[in-house]
Amino acid sequence: MAAAESRRMGDGGGVGGAFQPYLDSLRQELQQRDPTLLSVVVAVLAVLLTLVFWKFIRSRRSSQRAVLLVGLCNSGKTLLFVRLLTGLYRDTQTSITDSSAMYRVNNTRATSLTLIDLPGHESLRLQFLERFKASARAIVFVVDSAAFQREVKDVAEFLYQVLIDSMSLKNTPSFLIACNKQDITMAKSAKLIQQQLEKELNTLRVTRSAAPSTLDSSSTAPAQLGKKGKEFEFSQLPLKVEFLECSAKGGRGDTGSADIQDLEKWLAKIA
Repeated sequence: MAAAESRRMGDGGGVGGAFQPYLDSLRQELQQRDPTLLSVVVAVLAVLLTLVFWKFIRSRRSSQRAVLLVGLCNSGKTLLFVRLLTGLYRDTQTSITDSSAMYRVNNTRATSLTLIDLPGHESLRLQFLERFKASARAIVFVVDSAAFQREVKDVAEFLYQVLIDSMSLKNTPSFLIACNKQDITMAKSAKLIQQQLEKELNTLRVTRSAAPSTLDSSSTAPAQLGKKGKEFEFSQLPLKVEFLECSAKGGRGDTGSADIQDLEKWLAKIA
């Protein structure tokens, strides 16, 4: 009988509905025997329910193990992907599909993440974002720091869409903007990139009430980024957006080691 009642509770009735008469009967019986025992039983049940709920939330979060590498073409996503997995340099080319692999995180728990490198071509990137976003534990938006000045509008438009979609998810992913190619002399700093992106995103939200979303019609998305009536800043978002500088190629050319230590630390933190 207990198993049957447990199944009814698991079907969504909670402590009410069909399960309530059983609880009322148990409560009356315990009160007749020992009121103190009733208090103990209620306390134990409350603890058990809390533990079950906590485990459920943890399991949903732990099932999201994907880290999406997104960005424009030639931002260096694929080389970052290869460097994180192998530590080696490899010539890459523009891809029309995704690549994924298990990444062992360098932390005390020895956990792992699934790195997914998404295509950066304009005709493909939103399609692949839609496919993988629900499994995202984190999103790494890769920016070409050397080409940023001429690409800033394209970067901002794609970033706007990724942020809108990320904010709509039930479990908001961790979000990083990786300012890549810092080995190039003309590369912009992460601070400057952040400032210019805030200006461009502010302009974008003024010129369109809502970005064309990859979400289906049954989902809802925020109408705009940031706080209405104020100049946009990343700090206004409900998700924390972090910036860091990196170089997948490294400062000594193809044979040198990559400068991705800060990125590796960030991945270890969110794992």
